[in-house]
Amino acid sequence: MRVLMKATMDTEKANEAIRSGKMPEMMRETLDMLKPEAAYFGAIGGKRTALLVLDMQDSSEMPPTGEPFFMQLNAEIEVCPIMNADDLQRGLSQLR
Repeated sequence: MRVLMKATMDTEKANEAIRSGKMPEMMRETLDMLKPEAAYFGAIGGKRTALLVLDMQDSSEMPPTGEPFFMQLNAEIEVCPIMNADDLQRGLSQLR
């Protein structure tokens, strides 16, 4: 199932990772492990935020998906099922 994971990073922990030079490698390792379909980064609500589109085959994938952000950046994580346009059309066709 396709999901959107929003990781809102703790400002102080992210500042530390940036100052120490660890942030680029941390992000590279996490993205290499998760292999997101898409990854976007920006400030949402005044906090550094990562938005990742992931394909999860099983709910047991949630712990290893969120843990890098929890442990390294003290992030708040939200995971939400999402659809692309094709998924939406297939779902809507079942409503007839």
